[in-house]
Amino acid sequence: MNRPDTHFGTAIASLYQAHMVPMLFEPYATELVARVLARPCARVLEVAAGTGVVTRHLAEHLPAHVAITATDLNPAMLDLAQSLGTARPVVWQVADAMQLPFGDAAFDAVVCQFGAMFFPDKVKGFAEAHRVLAPGGALFFNVWDRLGRNEFADTVTTAMASAFPLDPPRFLARVPHGYHDLVAIARDVAQGGFTAPHMHTVQSRSHAASPRIPAEAMCQGSPLRAEIEARDIGGLEAATAMAEAALAYRFGTGPIEGRMQAHVITAVR
Repeated sequence: MNRPDTHFGTAIASLYQAHMVPMLFEPYATELVARVLARPCARVLEVAAGTGVVTRHLAEHLPAHVAITATDLNPAMLDLAQSLGTARPVVWQVADAMQLPFGDAAFDAVVCQFGAMFFPDKVKGFAEAHRVLAPGGALFFNVWDRLGRNEFADTVTTAMASAFPLDPPRFLARVPHGYHDLVAIARDVAQGGFTAPHMHTVQSRSHAASPRIPAEAMCQGSPLRAEIEARDIGGLEAATAMAEAALAYRFGTGPIEGRMQAHVITAVR
């Protein structure tokens, strides 16, 4: 995977937290953490923690004796997560999910919200989670369903095709919404060493105060930004405006909402 696909710098991190988290990630964070709470554990590792939406839920709801370590590949994301704080202490650490800097059987649960799509080698990423889990421990993760079942991202992607017809930016389709085939996911998880995973498809609704919010979130608060700027160094605002217009045409000019859908997977070591 190209480095821009996995690079979330400071400019992206702030918009990601301000817009993406409440609009897309918060409902699924609550759902994912509820699954973690249903199993006993004393040591939890979060991979691809981003700006810490799941981390904050873990810190708030897990018993005080449960140790939480939150990791991400991008220092800017973890810096922002730390600045927001958690209900109780968490160990924050920059780490690559492909080479976790932890010993074998070091954790009882590994949690990853919307990060597996970014793994350059899915099987290796799952194998690393398997390695650091103690016997009987569980991997909890979710991935977005296909683009057409996530209406804000679908609309923005279509708008980018209009903005750059000769070379449309396809980050949203290629990465966040590019790992949705349940058969392929089950195969990769099994090749990573786990037994048959439990898989659930969870539909929800994304809400925004105006069409500008998802337009800015996706065009400027994700690696789609790099794809836009690679095509037109000064065209970021114009592309964002096109996405905003497309969202307004489809959903209206006031507060808007759209369908979103994800797969939630639990695999036991």
